Amino acid sequence: MNKKGVLIVISGFSGVGKGTVVKKLIEKYQYSLSVSATTRAPRPGEVNGKDYFFKSVDEFRNLIDYNGFIEWAQYVENFYGTPRKFVEDELAKGSNVILEIEVQGAMKVKEQYPDAVLIFLTAPDAVSLKTRLEGRGTEDAKVIGKRLKRASEETEDMPFYDYLVVNDDLDTCVDNVNAVIVAEGFKTANNKEYISKTKNELLEIRKEILS
Repeated sequence: MNKKGVLIVISGFSGVGKGTVVKKLIEKYQYSLSVSATTRAPRPGEVNGKDYFFKSVDEFRNLIDYNGFIEWAQYVENFYGTPRKFVEDELAKGSNVILEIEVQGAMKVKEQYPDAVLIFLTAPDAVSLKTRLEGRGTEDAKVIGKRLKRASEETEDMPFYDYLVVNDDLDTCVDNVNAVIVAEGFKTANNKEYISKTKNELLEIRKEILS
């Protein structure tokens, strides 16, 4: 059955392990990960087209003008965006594409791609989230406080997501996310071409029998 791929948007609280879950999904289930474009300089070891599509500011602005991004934003002095062509080419090939983006970007994606599957990752509870943030050992109490405040704000957007998946055990979380995506692929709305093709074939076979 030849069908279009599923566009999956994964968001979640800071410290919930989004990056690790996405990495495992790609390793275990061979999903395509959308590569973001950015105007920041490459860091040591980063490869153009693999880690990011590195663009000049003029190149980035041209893509904005030509509607080349599904969503984009400016952080400090750099631009970041999700290239439309890469995503649509992968979906057309039948690949399931993952976008790991924050809440505002996810809402922009849903506006343009109503069939996109929005999955929000969360910790088992607020105490677990606080413990994970502290466990990083890279941020002081003030920064952790800001991240927890941001998380409380993001709960307002959680009802707009299609699925909520708890990341308690990593392997279980990865398998649960995959199960959601597999189920989406079997929805009748995602198999319209198959339904139409089957209808036409049945009519042709009936015609042959009656002729």
